[in-house]
Amino acid sequence: MKPKLKALLIAFVVILPLDQISKHWVDENISAIEPIVVIDGFFHLTHARNPGMAFGLWRGAPKEIFIVLTLIALGLIGSFYRGLDERDSLSALGLGLILSGAIGNLIDRMTRGEVVDFLQFRFGSFTYPDFNIADSAIVCGVALLMLEIISQRTEEEIPEDRDP
Repeated sequence: MKPKLKALLIAFVVILPLDQISKHWVDENISAIEPIVVIDGFFHLTHARNPGMAFGLWRGAPKEIFIVLTLIALGLIGSFYRGLDERDSLSALGLGLILSGAIGNLIDRMTRGEVVDFLQFRFGSFTYPDFNIADSAIVCGVALLMLEIISQRTEEEIPEDRDP
């Protein structure tokens, strides 16, 4: 198996089931009214529903718009993946994280009409918007791709032969 395919599949088979199992657990075990306090004043498990995008943007938009946008994103991920060098497992891992997160949230939209969010962090009086494992995977995947791009540009800028 080629390194890039292995990296993409590892991300996919770990993240997608973990995302879906965690959301099912939240549906069955956490009330929308009473969160579970994990670390008082800092980390809570909640049961929130997000019919919009990240941070609740476009809350009133029909779910079909989000489904179409996700399908376009999946097509772009496939295109980027095909363009990767066979040994580029780091970028493939990033794409695998984004892919699994996008599909995880797509499953929610198609089955529930909205996305289940349940991870909530509080910093003093500021509460970060609730999110889920799929969202985390997307953010981590994008961060890996950005690091890869930055490291490639840095390597290109450093001359190999330096004359004293």
